[in-house]
Amino acid sequence: MVRKAQVMDEAAVSRALARITHEIIERNRGVDEICILGVLRRGVPLARTLCENILRFEGKTVPMGTLDVTLHRDDLPPEEKQAALVGSQIPFDVTDKDVLIVDDVMYTGRTARAAIETVFSFGRPRSVQLVALVDRGHRELPIRPDYVGKNLPTAKTEVVTVLTHCIDGESAVYICDR
Repeated sequence: MVRKAQVMDEAAVSRALARITHEIIERNRGVDEICILGVLRRGVPLARTLCENILRFEGKTVPMGTLDVTLHRDDLPPEEKQAALVGSQIPFDVTDKDVLIVDDVMYTGRTARAAIETVFSFGRPRSVQLVALVDRGHRELPIRPDYVGKNLPTAKTEVVTVLTHCIDGESAVYICDR
């Protein structure tokens, strides 16, 4: 893939995640009943940053886990599902909690749907809220994120790439051509 344009640098990503954190705290009237689940792969470091921000802003630790949505994807053949399976790590009960699912990019809505199905396989949350650093549109399902760092209209031929420090050595968002 060829990088076409950088749309968020490290400072912009940090500001967006701080703003999202404040919105989460306000909308949920605190953080006592929430838990945060990052979608593998790049949703996890974003979820971790939200948890760190909550600790810094509210002085409270929020339970965090990871979601592997592979088994619930409707766009992968069965052999790819098994090959890609890593497994969700949710070391707490989601029942009656306000569960926040964090992903890097919201596109068709299919990953979000799979994430919601994965959460319900672990229990029955009071609510599910979606967090996306970037919402690029082109929805195929009637799913919208509750919290968005940046709305980024794109062409279907373009790819939005989110980089995180712990995986890529930098935090940034790029628009790329295939």
